[in-house]
Amino acid sequence: MRLILPVGLIATTLAIAPVRFDREKVFRVKPQDEKQADIIKDLAKTNELDFWYPSATHHVAANMMVDFRVSEKESQAIQSALDQNKMHYEILIHDLQEEIEKQFDVKEDIPGRHSYAKYNNWEKIVAWTEKMMDKHPEMVSRIKIGSTVEDNPLYVLKATKTYGRNKIMTKLLDQMNFYILPVFNVDGYIWSWTKNRMWRKNRSKNQNSKCIGTDLNRNFNASWNSIPNTNDPCADNYRGSAPESEKETKAITNFIRSHLNEIKVYITFHSYSQMLLFPYGYTSKLPPNHEDLAKVAKIGTDVLSTRYETRYIYGPIESTIYPISGSSLDWAYDLGIKHTFAFELRDKGKFGFLLPESRIKPTCRETMLAVKFIAKYILKHTS
Repeated sequence: MRLILPVGLIATTLAIAPVRFDREKVFRVKPQDEKQADIIKDLAKTNELDFWYPSATHHVAANMMVDFRVSEKESQAIQSALDQNKMHYEILIHDLQEEIEKQFDVKEDIPGRHSYAKYNNWEKIVAWTEKMMDKHPEMVSRIKIGSTVEDNPLYVLKATKTYGRNKIMTKLLDQMNFYILPVFNVDGYIWSWTKNRMWRKNRSKNQNSKCIGTDLNRNFNASWNSIPNTNDPCADNYRGSAPESEKETKAITNFIRSHLNEIKVYITFHSYSQMLLFPYGYTSKLPPNHEDLAKVAKIGTDVLSTRYETRYIYGPIESTIYPISGSSLDWAYDLGIKHTFAFELRDKGKFGFLLPESRIKPTCRETMLAVKFIAKYILKHTS
């Protein structure tokens, strides 16, 4: 039996200066009706709004919390327009660059060494995978499943057993294998460290466009391109030129297809919002085992909250967050993996994509409680 845990992250290098975000702001607006929702959409047409939640303008609806980033130059005009239209808003982040720098708030134990309490760059992550193999060769192996458009390797770690300190993990690993993809969007992740901290897409070139990158979680062959407004190569949610057009998507789909008869559950991790999601994203139709998925998600979120009382909501992607097509979650489900889940990790917007390092360990501890529950449930209820 296999449990696959790909971690969907964010965002490589040219001789250009890193982007700075001095005095840029993140607004949270809650439109009270469709008229106010339309005002936000109109503002997005005339101003450069970077939507953090939802992921794009067309998802904005009445009574939805809408978070977006705006430049220092445009922030005053946006604030005036919101005031003029008597819209309720708050400024979550007053100076984005300051918040980016404050994100790294844990002192390194040993400079240059991988730390479970810090955000690690790609070089440190690769070194850590090598260390795990050398230290525990009987437990951990590393599989190269492909490479990125910039020729960085895509690694999956296979964990097969543990040495008995943690009884639950020992029991689970005695009966299942875990496949873990630490970073899916490697090129984009490197770019987010070196050039643009807020980068989300991969780094592939787009034909007939100066804009770079595809949103890998819109590039899977799951009702691909059925949701409108994902065909702009300059948008953060660009779905790519075709399903599985990206090398990264192709690598993970080929790997999963080749192990399909063994994989029982697929879990992916994103940020932010504190949600546990399951299919579908591309339709309001509920999957045949909806009740089972909802039951697992409910207990999973309950278990997660026992550690620090962190509250998650749960449900199908389409109704819980917003409609999306081309997601890895729906693709894995339609392929035949009948338990697929996505965690949208901490927090609910105070820090957004810039969760401080000091919150990493608590987030990991509580999330692992839910992952262990899901794994135990799968062992008990599937053959």
